[in-house]
Amino acid sequence: MQRLLQIIVALVMALAILPARSQMRMNLGNDSPLQKLAIAHMYISNLYVDSVDDKKLAEDAIRGMIEKLDPHSAYSTPKEVKAFNEPLQGNFEGVGVQFNMLEDTLLVVQTITDGPSEKVGILAGDRFVNVNDTAIAGVKMSKEDIMRRLRGPKGTKVRIGVKRSGIKDIIYFTVTRDKIPLNTVDATYLIRPGVGYVRLGSFGATSHQEVVDAINKLRSQGMRDLILDLQDNGGGYLNAAADILNEFLEEGDLLVYTQGRVMKRQEFRARGNGIFRNGRIVVLINEFSASASEIVSGAIQDQDRGIVVGRRSFGKGTVQRPVDLPDGSMIRLTVARYYTPSGRCIQKAYEKGRKDDYDHDIDNRYKHGEFTCADSIHFADSLKYKTLKQGRTVYGGGGIMPDYFVPLDTTRYTKYHRELSAKSVIINANLRYAEKNRKALLKKYGKDVETGFKAFNADYQVPEALLDEIFEEGRKQKVEPKEGEDLEKTRRQIALQLKALIARDLWTMTEYFRVINEESDAVKCALEQLK
Repeated sequence: MQRLLQIIVALVMALAILPARSQMRMNLGNDSPLQKLAIAHMYISNLYVDSVDDKKLAEDAIRGMIEKLDPHSAYSTPKEVKAFNEPLQGNFEGVGVQFNMLEDTLLVVQTITDGPSEKVGILAGDRFVNVNDTAIAGVKMSKEDIMRRLRGPKGTKVRIGVKRSGIKDIIYFTVTRDKIPLNTVDATYLIRPGVGYVRLGSFGATSHQEVVDAINKLRSQGMRDLILDLQDNGGGYLNAAADILNEFLEEGDLLVYTQGRVMKRQEFRARGNGIFRNGRIVVLINEFSASASEIVSGAIQDQDRGIVVGRRSFGKGTVQRPVDLPDGSMIRLTVARYYTPSGRCIQKAYEKGRKDDYDHDIDNRYKHGEFTCADSIHFADSLKYKTLKQGRTVYGGGGIMPDYFVPLDTTRYTKYHRELSAKSVIINANLRYAEKNRKALLKKYGKDVETGFKAFNADYQVPEALLDEIFEEGRKQKVEPKEGEDLEKTRRQIALQLKALIARDLWTMTEYFRVINEESDAVKCALEQLK
């Protein structure tokens, strides 16, 4: 009984942090579900034939309850909470390098500008071989373990052994860890005279300011119209989406509203002080654009502020409230749904407790032809809505249906190309090539982004020997083209991919997109609409 009393006391303490209204609806009488749970736990803990882990029992009970709810409610361990929050918070504390794993060695792709590693002289192309005298190369250490050794509280020091091309001995650097920014804007540039391009990878704590800075930069270069690329953007903070929308819409314009069983309707409206309220806007989305991406694209569409190009978005339109637990774990509980200004519910249909079916929705949409033919997408008349200013017909029922549909080109990448990518043959060949040729390429084209990239983009051709090396490595890994596959198409697409990756390695991620976007059907469609 003592154990039971301890559990009930803990439950009562938990109730103390809930709103009074919630407490009124709960009771701990003889027929209380909470008491039933506590009794079950007491008997399992005290009478079960084998010893049990009380902590795991509690976690399993929480997971069991949540699994019967919607697909977005979730339980996270303390470690998972940290990993989940870090990309959204806008920074972490570490040494400041972007890296990839080449075989079993950490290869520095870029150092963060003004970051701790750059300040002590670590360069792109360096290989980290040990950290604080612990070998991390050649020992099959996981990427997570390596990151754990490199990261640490701001102000602490870490000694890193580096192997540098052309230098026989290991070079040692003592790096003082610092806060490292996590940027969410992946690319910013003028894609055509007067047309700016901004690609946003997620909606984090710094996203609004990053987008404002990008727009101001592009306007200073003569931007009149904007392509906002939200393809593959899985979302993030609701406030970040609302703040970004505020830059585009007029005072009082409804941006989004949320509503749930207990949560009353909450509206987000534009304040009228946005910096880009006049130029034309095209928003790019695809089947992996979700949540905050759908809020932005839905509001732009409903308010007739711009057009949406691409494929129907994911359909994640629920609001999760974080519930922090005493041990640092967290429950993210769905408490409301998002609605676009016209009243469309962004959330696609789901059956409670059938998360597997929900997770396979994208695959099912692909099999049904939705990615290649707009006519494969059927909407009931009851899902028709009207935009707020021009009265155009738009559809609810989950996700945002674009104004201009861009089919997925399933013929662009051959199966051979996809298998080479899946085996990391292409990325590893690129890393080796960049490491060996970085100095020569920068000497030829120059470190300055604008002049260097312009010359590179006009002049550079991927060496045939590099492509042959990729195909030879593929053969070693038993990846070979099937009879009848278009090898010339494979060579062209891999060459384009490599050119974009090399541009990224020499300069920034923006240059990657400056290469790859010239072959993007969605970007081409956006530019056509702006004509």
